[in-house]
Amino acid sequence: MLLSNPFDLSGQRALITGSSRGLGFAMARGLAQAGASVVLNGRDNVSLGNAAADLAAEGANVTALAFDVTSPDSVEAAIEHCESEIGPIDILVNNAGIQIRGSLENFRHDDFERMLSGHVVSAFSVSQMVARHMIGRGRGKIINICSVLTNVARPTVAPYSAAKAAIANLTRGMAADWAPKGLHINAIAPGYFKTELNQALMANPEFNAWVENRTPMGRWGDVAELGPVAVFLASKASSYINGHILYVDGAFTAVV
Repeated sequence: MLLSNPFDLSGQRALITGSSRGLGFAMARGLAQAGASVVLNGRDNVSLGNAAADLAAEGANVTALAFDVTSPDSVEAAIEHCESEIGPIDILVNNAGIQIRGSLENFRHDDFERMLSGHVVSAFSVSQMVARHMIGRGRGKIINICSVLTNVARPTVAPYSAAKAAIANLTRGMAADWAPKGLHINAIAPGYFKTELNQALMANPEFNAWVENRTPMGRWGDVAELGPVAVFLASKASSYINGHILYVDGAFTAVV
């Protein structure tokens, strides 16, 4: 069947975790521009409120929902509240995460556990709660956020690489379990993007030069370039894509 606009998300509701700034906010904006109602998530009520106000000023239908993605009890309460009071979740973007850098030989065990909890456990917990409702409706889109470090590694970030690699295979596992029940589960693996969290790296001449020289396109990604990718995976345009990891990295991982 030919669709007049397969990228139209009108009538859909998207929950984006970790969306008060950076890549999460950019994807929320892109989904809103495609017609979706968006539910922003974060733990800082001030930042979350400011982000929601910014999108509302642009005409978005936006709601702020503060909860801790690393707490199963908090996740369960928030998802049940959203489903019953805000509306059903049609699209979930698991973007929340943390970064802790350090030499691997001195990396603290509790920090390693925080990395796994902030990325893998959170994506599992939120997806599981949302999927239970999606399965009942026989449809739903889940987008997990990986990284170029899903597939490669750099010094001082081995725990982050391990967590993102786990997210990739969790994505495939979710598709294996839930695709037969009508769900689409894919992942986006961003390269190096210009975000607030990367300001220090961008300001470092040596690292900045390394990113630009290592990336065939010769530059950092702009966060606005990630929104349309989220729209694609959230829309009917990706109706036969499932269990896929989509690298958005300027060909960073395509070359040696």
